Amino acid sequence: MTTLQNLNTEFLKADNISPVVTDGDALAAFVDFPQYVAFPGFCDVHVHFREPGFSYKETIKSGSRAAAAGGYTAVCTMPNLSPVPDSLVHLGEQLDLISVDAAIRVLPYGSITVGQKGERLSAMEEMAPFVAAYSDDGVDVRSDSLMRAAMEKAKSLGKMIVAHCEIKYEGIGYIHDGAYAQAHDHRGITSESEYLQVARDIALARETGCAYHVCHISTKESVALIREAKRQGVNVTCETGPHYLVLDDSHLREEGRFKMNPPLRAAADREALVEGLMDGTIDMIATDHAPHSAEEKARGLAGSAFGIVGLETAFPVLYTKLVREGIISLEKLIDLMSGAPRRRFGLPVGNDFTVFNLDTVRAVDPDKFLSKGRATPFAGWELYGKCLMTVHDGRVVYSSQK
Repeated sequence: MTTLQNLNTEFLKADNISPVVTDGDALAAFVDFPQYVAFPGFCDVHVHFREPGFSYKETIKSGSRAAAAGGYTAVCTMPNLSPVPDSLVHLGEQLDLISVDAAIRVLPYGSITVGQKGERLSAMEEMAPFVAAYSDDGVDVRSDSLMRAAMEKAKSLGKMIVAHCEIKYEGIGYIHDGAYAQAHDHRGITSESEYLQVARDIALARETGCAYHVCHISTKESVALIREAKRQGVNVTCETGPHYLVLDDSHLREEGRFKMNPPLRAAADREALVEGLMDGTIDMIATDHAPHSAEEKARGLAGSAFGIVGLETAFPVLYTKLVREGIISLEKLIDLMSGAPRRRFGLPVGNDFTVFNLDTVRAVDPDKFLSKGRATPFAGWELYGKCLMTVHDGRVVYSSQK
């Protein structure tokens, strides 16, 4: 499938886009503007839509609309919900909401453990037909034997284990344990808390043969470990987020919009992540879209909740800072945001595409987000690339003024 071409009549007649993708005037309005470009719909395998349980932060409806506004037509939602999707009954509550409110394809994760408590395995088998994979995102599976059992079960079901790698210990901090933390008297999160768990899980994936995916890597050591594991033939992939590729702890401010987990690391870590992106060690980019209420993000670095929003800024940030600056090609970026995640998670693009004007420059204004979340470190940034339209399954799900 061609990753980049002008949106014109020939493109709409091509095999990759069914002729039924017509919403009349909404589609025709763009056909006569050959400077616009169409990409296959983006796919984000790591988002938090907060429903059921925390709808004041985000809902399936608001989150999926925000995704469509960012060019996404498929997302995978993490399981830190209430109830946790650890059984088919609990998962069913989320599936019902998705069936009614989702503007795009929303595929949930099932949890690895009951209640994400790390004590016993969830009802993995009964959830298998309905989930993208299994994850306890937000917490680590501390027990080696339990993670081994989870990998063995997932392999038998033809599913992946998707891991948030973080060893939590008493007194753990809330930003990177680096120069900014030391200069401003903040408690730090060490790089070891991530990469030691990555190393443990790689060893278990090698042992069990399970397909394994690492969430939001942020350290240079994680990049090196995954690069070597791939060289050895371990069935491992990984993702990182836009913020880890263009920011580091020198950009921190005493504001909750700079607090996420894992934290922004040192410049050397960011450089290693970019190198990993370029050489194929990092397979895909995921936003870890994690909305919170304004009050939860207004308590500074120490007191604010972990998490930022990212669906509506991901492509403009990456296009402006990576493609326009000559670090990666546009075709590479589209594969990282669409092709690679779809291949790994088995999510075909179908009749999904998104249209952008790459010449438009706009300042990021969180008040205009469709997401309920407003916390972004990119507020005020002048970025290239405006999403004009997103089509999912032959239906226009987002349209913007040119």
